[in-house]
Amino acid sequence: MENYRKTVDHIEELSKEILKGDVGSRHHDSPSIAVDGVVLRGSGDIREILLVERGRDPFKGIWALPGGFIEKGETAEEAVLREIREETGVDCEIKTLASVASKPDRDPRGHTISIIYFLEPKGDGKPRGGDDASDARWFELDGLPHLAFDHEDILKDLKRRSII
Repeated sequence: MENYRKTVDHIEELSKEILKGDVGSRHHDSPSIAVDGVVLRGSGDIREILLVERGRDPFKGIWALPGGFIEKGETAEEAVLREIREETGVDCEIKTLASVASKPDRDPRGHTISIIYFLEPKGDGKPRGGDDASDARWFELDGLPHLAFDHEDILKDLKRRSII
């Protein structure tokens, strides 16, 4: 009977958490999951990468890889294509999974794991800033501005591994 009472008490406690929206938060605090797109065009010595100027903090006004958080019910692949389209207006094709960035301090908003894809634009790829990006432009790979988050490190790693 004692075990039955403990079980009922536990169920009541969990029910209260569900109603308050606290379910899951009492057991562990999981990292957020995001995606970033490395969108390249051109060949040989003239290669360009698509970047967005962040329209809000953190890093407002700083250039970054297009990307964002995965929404519930969405695959990582769907998320990266959606984020690039929302932030730049450019439709892309995923070429390969490029990397995963998981350092706990890489994002000032909290521990965020980012799945990074290598993509190519479909069509002419004329960018325009949209959603939370105030601008979107192509930059030559050899003349990049300072980048937000750990995006410079990500690109250095991809170059070192001959992915870009």
